[in-house]
Amino acid sequence: MATKPPTGDPVQDAPQVTPPKHAAAGLPAIGHTLRIAQQQMGLARTARTLLKVNQKDGFDCPGCAWPEGDKRHTAEFCENGAKAVAEEATLRRVTPEFFAAHPLADLATRSGYWLGQQGRITRPMYLPEGGDRYEAVSWERAFAIIAEELTALDSPDEALFYTSGRTSNEAAFLFQLFAREFGTNNLPDCSNMCHESSGSALTETIGIGKGSVSLEDLHQAELIIVAGQNPGTNHPRMLSALEQAKAAGAKIISVNPLPEAGMERFKNPQTPLGMLKGTALNDLFLQIRIGGDQALFRLLNKLVIETEGATDEAFIREHTHGYEDLAAAAKEADWDETLTATGLTRPEIERALAMILASKRTIVCWAMGLTQHKHAVATIREVVNLLLLRGDIGRPGAGVCPVRGHSNVQGDRTMGIFERPAPAFLDALDKEFGITSPRGHGYDVVRSIQAMRDGKAKVLFAMGGNFVGATPDTDVTEAAIRRTALTVHVSTKLNRSHAVTGRRALILPTLGRTDKDVQATGRQFVTVEDSMGMVHASRGNLAPASPHLLSEPAIVARMARAVLGPASATPWEEFERDYATVRDRISRVVPGFEDFNARAARPEGFRLPHAPRDERRFPTRTGKANFTAAPVEYPRVPQGRLLLQTLRSHDQYNTTIYGLDDRYRGITGGRRVVMVNPADAAELGLADGSYTDLVSEWKDGVERRAPGFRVVHYPTARGCAAAYYPETNVLVPLDSTADTSNTPASKSVVVRFEPA
Repeated sequence: MATKPPTGDPVQDAPQVTPPKHAAAGLPAIGHTLRIAQQQMGLARTARTLLKVNQKDGFDCPGCAWPEGDKRHTAEFCENGAKAVAEEATLRRVTPEFFAAHPLADLATRSGYWLGQQGRITRPMYLPEGGDRYEAVSWERAFAIIAEELTALDSPDEALFYTSGRTSNEAAFLFQLFAREFGTNNLPDCSNMCHESSGSALTETIGIGKGSVSLEDLHQAELIIVAGQNPGTNHPRMLSALEQAKAAGAKIISVNPLPEAGMERFKNPQTPLGMLKGTALNDLFLQIRIGGDQALFRLLNKLVIETEGATDEAFIREHTHGYEDLAAAAKEADWDETLTATGLTRPEIERALAMILASKRTIVCWAMGLTQHKHAVATIREVVNLLLLRGDIGRPGAGVCPVRGHSNVQGDRTMGIFERPAPAFLDALDKEFGITSPRGHGYDVVRSIQAMRDGKAKVLFAMGGNFVGATPDTDVTEAAIRRTALTVHVSTKLNRSHAVTGRRALILPTLGRTDKDVQATGRQFVTVEDSMGMVHASRGNLAPASPHLLSEPAIVARMARAVLGPASATPWEEFERDYATVRDRISRVVPGFEDFNARAARPEGFRLPHAPRDERRFPTRTGKANFTAAPVEYPRVPQGRLLLQTLRSHDQYNTTIYGLDDRYRGITGGRRVVMVNPADAAELGLADGSYTDLVSEWKDGVERRAPGFRVVHYPTARGCAAAYYPETNVLVPLDSTADTSNTPASKSVVVRFEPA
């Protein structure tokens, strides 16, 4: 049977450390999955729920955005997906009585782990101005409070409408429609903090800010480069695709500052042999220094250009622009500087080059390890350069593969959640609804925090997510939020953001992916878009956690009517009653969604068009795929300092903390650890097991400190360190962002170590 939530926060001041593992999944993953599921749901509910995850007649996992093939396993989920489902489908409940017993000051002292373990929120809750704890409130009063604050603003641009990547296509479309009818493009989202760099780079180079490959392409590739990504923890089902590619003869290069168990060996829990022996995935592990990826790919591009017959001259001539500029820049690439920037050896790079030259079909996959640096956009452009040189975009088994983190983060952007919308999208939206959308750009996440800090934004409405836990410069962010008049969070469970509020605050509890959604016209479904552009339906199968919950589309529709009043001609009530009417409108506004309802009804869903992949047509400013030639950058770190990257443990998903262990890295019972190469630790006098404060250094001279971290000697790249977020978000300066994309540079934090 399910267990009760913890009453007190577990002590985390003495984490235990054992050697890291060299294989992922297998029997330990099955055991851990079943244990967590049983604790949250009980045995019967576990079976009823997990057997519907990612099935054609079930619900989309609320975890990552990795796609499913046409043929599904009975257990079409990974360990971390099962944890996400278990925490949403939990039998634990957060009632008004809980809030009466836990004032805001108490919630503010609790860890994210403890808050998340309390269970599903059951009623709308309100923190009045001057109040010390949340109290139950009716939905009608909640929407009236929102209307009071929004209509009292001097400008619609004083409101911020944030979106988490879990939000469905239907809810996201309505949310951006409401924001624009209200009068603002302030639509920051979680993409701003992760793959905004990918979208910026890909839009400029190939004309569309999404990956160009399908699951079938991965299975057909001859070479797969996985750069700045840890699939074993962050996208575990990707390991199955890599295993299938290996079985077909593919080679795999992993480029990462840390060795990761999942890329060393995958013990597939779907097969007996897989559990016992597993499959070695890496053919070459390039243990690169943090931020050295652009230098690596620039040198590889130079070597490809210099190798006779290595470039696809016909493709370059017919489909690309700017080759001469790249060739001139690449000619200047220097071996010595590249070895300094990357920490790699010449033989390692030469072996990588040989594997690239031997491949006729290459895919490059990446995640936050490439996107969260000052030079992130330039780095991803350099990745694209390599693929363009080889003609590896627009043919089977080849292309770009930015691996998205949250389950519908890509779909939300497709639906118009973007602070810098394309004029064509706004024109179509205005024509469909008879409104006049604002044309000025809105705030992204970083600029939203700056606007709150500076008194320019006074209302923060968050559609899901954990804004406080996900954002950089924690002290600055929390102080900025506390300056607002109202914070509103649409949530299923508690997190840190509920304890950091404006003068007034609301928590609006919503249905989750696992919940049945029944409206006036009957049972509804929603849709999501995976990381490879497939759109499909999602239908929950559980009774909602409380009769007082509303779906996200219903929340947006009722809020819109309360704020906009009868003057709005948009049929908000109709949209709440029947989501098919929302999809009808999407089909007339968003390209690729024609005949949306009929296509969404297909069990397998449908694939969105992608001109570079489908036709080798590149809708860029030049009409061709663009080579780029940015100056090579890499972080320079002063003597006695290390370069810190923030990352996840295996017991977390984004900011949701499922437990206090990181099984693959050998860390149990605590999260305040910093992983340091033993040679660097010796030079800095950091004994294994000692405790230290992490202090980041930035040009503004402000001291940002994360105290009390246990030093773990770990095989990281020399000069580099790693620690978990959100605990280390406090070290990331708000103004330290990627050029062009403005993504926080959470993988490039210069730190010094001081005695704890």
